[in-house]
Amino acid sequence: MKKYIALLFWLSSLTFAYSQEPTKEKKLDDLIDELFMEDDVINDLMASLKNSQFLYVSTTFNSDTYFSGRDIDIDQYNITPQISYAHSNGIFASLSGIYYSEFEPKWDVTIATVGLGKNIGKNKLFRYAVSYSKYFYANDLNNIYSNTLNLGFGVRNKKRTVGTQLSGSYLFGEEQSFELASRSFVDFNLLKTKKTSLKFKPQLNITAGKQTIELARIVNQNGQLTTEYTESDVFDLINTQINLPLLYSTNSFDFEAGYNINFPNAVGDESNLKNTGFFNISIGYLISL
Repeated sequence: MKKYIALLFWLSSLTFAYSQEPTKEKKLDDLIDELFMEDDVINDLMASLKNSQFLYVSTTFNSDTYFSGRDIDIDQYNITPQISYAHSNGIFASLSGIYYSEFEPKWDVTIATVGLGKNIGKNKLFRYAVSYSKYFYANDLNNIYSNTLNLGFGVRNKKRTVGTQLSGSYLFGEEQSFELASRSFVDFNLLKTKKTSLKFKPQLNITAGKQTIELARIVNQNGQLTTEYTESDVFDLINTQINLPLLYSTNSFDFEAGYNINFPNAVGDESNLKNTGFFNISIGYLISL
């Protein structure tokens, strides 16, 4: 069960969202329609430009904290700052962290990531990305999984208004596991001018993973009833989330306000899981190097 709990905490640290709309370059402006709210948004941007480098700085505030959609009976907010670097050759790197208002220590984890992402196909509608992440935890609760290798593949329509991304992650450290996730979106352009845009981009996120579940059963040994414990590896749906964000961009600044609804799926001996929801607010700034 410890490994199962650690996996839920690990999955909860992966939810970061980014968006941007730089100024002065028409090509960058055209990319905004397809890049909002993608985890690899900076990498998409770099793949479409030549000899360019960017830094993107963002901070996200979440009104409540749920681990893989699950309520842990602690009323607290969390903040996720991040700084990302990307080059037009597809190389990217980021440094991020998570701050919890009620945990001790409050700064829970720092995440360092490096990777490579490319758009492929005649119309650049397909994309792949590979990356490695290292997790530096402030306590020993989550360090069962301290490394991840990630592989992702995405596809969008020609108008860049509908898309789906599939990703797989291999977790390793003291123990090993894996996780699969999908994210699908529909993009509604509410307002578009030369320097500003307003979008509504609902998303459906689905996460499944392998957990090691500890099972207990009563057995009769030589006339005495005893409890026998066994471990079983289970791959199952963990959480389904609906994300409803409004995205506003002006010059090099981006702002987002949204509401998120979780539909956690009971795994192992879990029962009576309730749907959960929270608000998120974020701000980002793009710096051309």
